[in-house]
Amino acid sequence: MEQAARTMGASPLRVLWRIHLPLVSQGMVAAAILVFVDVMKELPATVMLRPFGMDTLAIWTYMAAAESFWEEASLPALTILAVGLIPVWLLMRVGSRAEP
Repeated sequence: MEQAARTMGASPLRVLWRIHLPLVSQGMVAAAILVFVDVMKELPATVMLRPFGMDTLAIWTYMAAAESFWEEASLPALTILAVGLIPVWLLMRVGSRAEP
């Protein structure tokens, strides 16, 4: 397709915008969602890289569970679970519709 577009006189930038980006857009969105979900649940990197005084949901969950405050740990843990599962569920629904 790229060679056909170039033969028809399309510039490299136009080929990028009209051919390549539409072809890779769904894959890029899926990859971004999966990376977001993986980063959202990552605790060791958060513990090592966070600035002091900035707590994330993973840190709240870890600190509450370490002190045996299970009730306080449950809400941030469920939030992490929901924020992780909802995009994956939506991605699966959209992916199942796209298949022939």
